[in-house]
Amino acid sequence: MRRSNKLAALLTAGILSLAVTACGSDDEGSDEPSGENTSKSDIKVGMAYDVGGRGDQSFNDSAAKGLDQAVEEFGMKSQESEAEDGEPETAREERLRTFAEAGYDPIIAVGFAYAASVGKVSEEYPDVHFAIIDDSSLADAENVASLVFAEEQGSFLAGAAAAMKSETGNVGFVGGVETPLIQKFEAGYTAGAKAVDPEIEVQSTYLTQVPDFSGFNDPAKGKTAAEGMFQNGADIVYHAAGGSGGGVFEAASEAGAMAIGVDSDQYNTAEPSLQDVILTSMLKNVDVAVYEYLSEVADGTFPAGVTTYDLSVDGVGYSESGGKVDDIKADLDEYKQQIIDGEITVPTAP
Repeated sequence: MRRSNKLAALLTAGILSLAVTACGSDDEGSDEPSGENTSKSDIKVGMAYDVGGRGDQSFNDSAAKGLDQAVEEFGMKSQESEAEDGEPETAREERLRTFAEAGYDPIIAVGFAYAASVGKVSEEYPDVHFAIIDDSSLADAENVASLVFAEEQGSFLAGAAAAMKSETGNVGFVGGVETPLIQKFEAGYTAGAKAVDPEIEVQSTYLTQVPDFSGFNDPAKGKTAAEGMFQNGADIVYHAAGGSGGGVFEAASEAGAMAIGVDSDQYNTAEPSLQDVILTSMLKNVDVAVYEYLSEVADGTFPAGVTTYDLSVDGVGYSESGGKVDDIKADLDEYKQQIIDGEITVPTAP
């Protein structure tokens, strides 16, 4: 409890500092969130990131991109906070409460790990609006919007690409934390690989088990897991492990192998020395979901219920940066269309 109170105090201090700054700049007529934005808005957005926060070059950064676009375009104000490895549920709850008490509305929770906290705090503050990414358990809450994705569909295309490019007939999957959500990535990836080559071997492992969520922010563990797969014959490894994915890229580079990124186009965010090992990335356009949600808020509407982003709306997909899938793009797009048309049903569990 002491840790939770300390976190709340720090977050409150940050919010109060922001409020004081905004009030001062209001008097001077220059309260824009960025130097080029001339629009103003009374909307204050609270963004609660998952472990790794802004700068993870993956899931959280994609959410941040959508927030940044909305702040720039609509003149909203924003404040951010992030979860810590191993923090108690009370810390997540207190983070959301602190935003609500400071007048932030809406509050966006990045990641399924916030589900219980959003469920509890949204009931305590029925007049405040919440959005949660990657969880639909609160679909009936009138003040909660659930933004979810068909990760299995995008992962199917990643698996198909891996199988088409593999020279050993052996590929791998590294999940950050074994949860039903991350299992969707594994299931889709395996299905896509086997659609191309029914005999292909797919190695799979998870870095941690619930309630240990450090698997999303431990590059050393990611590297060790990928190294084992490369030593066992894999020549391409796909990760759905957040910040741990950097270790997978390092292992691929040292093994003279390849890797597949996740969530964002990781070719554009990886170290230049690692870009050449990235075959493609499974795109999960969290930025689009966050931006579209905030654009509705800017128009005076607070969405609620479940919105699913799948291949049909380009909510998921694959990246082409680096040119390594140019020669198989037509095949991947054919699989994409078959999924959209319902000719292929992608499994959501291994």
